[in-house]
Amino acid sequence: RCNMTFEELNGDYSIERMDSVIKALEEVLRSALPQGCITVGVYEAAKSLNVDPDNVVLCILATDDDDVKDVALQIHFTLIQAFCCENDINILRVNNTRRLAHILGGAGMHGSEQMDLHCILVTVPHASTWKNPALGKVNHFCRESRCMDQWVPIINLPER
Repeated sequence: RCNMTFEELNGDYSIERMDSVIKALEEVLRSALPQGCITVGVYEAAKSLNVDPDNVVLCILATDDDDVKDVALQIHFTLIQAFCCENDINILRVNNTRRLAHILGGAGMHGSEQMDLHCILVTVPHASTWKNPALGKVNHFCRESRCMDQWVPIINLPER
């Protein structure tokens, strides 16, 4: 159900509101990481979605400016988005993989190798009692965006 103001219906999210969603997203990632509720990487995410999509509560697709020209990555994104829409999994596009790596506490590095932060899944185990108000805020933002026919909302993560 969509209960939104006229400005929200027109897609005019205030700067304060977007900052609030960005902070909530950061909190979700920071709190899910130590619980092992984060899956990182396009291929790892696809495997996880195939095995147990009911555990996935959020899918984050991240790009940098150079990634727009990567046709293979865009095809992967299209397939993951379609799967998430089919399985009622909230999706966000984020424009800054470096910032995501920082939020995840340097999780962008695996030894000396750069990890694939283009797709991040947040999962909640079936038996979990994990309640996260920040996740509720992010999911609410995704639902409102869908009401405006913006199926994959974009969040611009600022450098900090």
